[in-house]
Amino acid sequence: MIKMHWNLCKTKKKISVLIKNYFYTFTFANKTRQMAQKYEIKTANEGKEFKDFINFPYLLYKDNKYWIPPIKSEEKKLWRKHPALKFIDMQKWVVYWKGRPVGRIAAAINHKYNEKTGQKYGRIIGLEMYNDEKAFNLLMDTATRWLKDKGMKKVHGPLGFTNLDTQGMLVEGFDELPSIASVYHMPYYKTLMKKYGFEKENDWVEFHLKLTDEPVKKGERGAKLLQRRFGFEVFSPKDKKELASYADTALDILNKAFAHLPYVIELDDELKEYYINKYFKLLNPKYTFFVKDKDKIVGFLITMPSLSEGMKKANGKLFPFGWYYIMQSLKHPTCIDTLLTGVIPEYDSKGVAVMLFDALHKAMLANNIKDIETTGVFEDNHNVIANWKNYEHIQHKRRRTWVKDL
Repeated sequence: MIKMHWNLCKTKKKISVLIKNYFYTFTFANKTRQMAQKYEIKTANEGKEFKDFINFPYLLYKDNKYWIPPIKSEEKKLWRKHPALKFIDMQKWVVYWKGRPVGRIAAAINHKYNEKTGQKYGRIIGLEMYNDEKAFNLLMDTATRWLKDKGMKKVHGPLGFTNLDTQGMLVEGFDELPSIASVYHMPYYKTLMKKYGFEKENDWVEFHLKLTDEPVKKGERGAKLLQRRFGFEVFSPKDKKELASYADTALDILNKAFAHLPYVIELDDELKEYYINKYFKLLNPKYTFFVKDKDKIVGFLITMPSLSEGMKKANGKLFPFGWYYIMQSLKHPTCIDTLLTGVIPEYDSKGVAVMLFDALHKAMLANNIKDIETTGVFEDNHNVIANWKNYEHIQHKRRRTWVKDL
């Protein structure tokens, strides 16, 4: 009788353990499933998702003193009305965790670039995310799968719609304020890219220059020599109306000068109009320079007072006070940003750039400006980099495009 009671107790205990194990297994599996369901990725073409796509960088970087907020209204136009979208296929996504956006990505196929190169490249645009590997992987898996389904063989980026949009990922210089022609990213981005299997494709390097006597005198001697030898004339437009009249010519020169570079497509009339309206209206003629050979414009240099501090204060909005901060930066410059330099290829060896920078030096000295922030140049552009080294300089930032087989 005692033995039967003992066996019955053991049986009840086993049943109890089995029930508990089943309960724990079910609960763990359910929790795991719920955790997985906390990550959700959605296309971001319309409605709330598009709004989250636009707003996410402002959320991510809101306490970062180095990020320069773009004007939000311009960002919306960029993603919806850029003329390049006529020949680009694109899809955008936002990843959510517990209903909150934690990252975004766009995948694109620039058909004009692929026709030019003969390659089947897809590109990553607008990648931003928290330091969350699961969210990053979900974004990248989704984007690369979309590109692969479209027949692409490689993916590279971050890139813009064209080479006149911001490009690359910051991999050095996280404690430096970028120019408005550059980018800012968190240090963990490059770690996540490497872990996912991306490799370096190209790097741009950026410099900060101090205008001292040596480059000023060297530029002045070189400019005088070239003027005597070739009869070149360097000038700045007298006002914005005259500057606008040269804008189309400048972009024609750019098409010729940049044609051989990676990520470059020829700017058609619609693209030229878009960039003229977007950028040229902000330019100050006295910091824009052209070189003329008789009646032919052969090179140009576009610079402007740094807008980084003004844009930061504007915080993505022109009104009510954003315009004021931006105009203050334009009126009281302490640093000049070099934006674009273009020289017709057959004039490359004739020192046109020397004359352009001599003119910039004179304009800076006349306005008591001693600092220059360069735009990015490819790290193998030894001629330009050698010129920067004539100044008191630091190479303080580096941007990268990554590439991966699909």
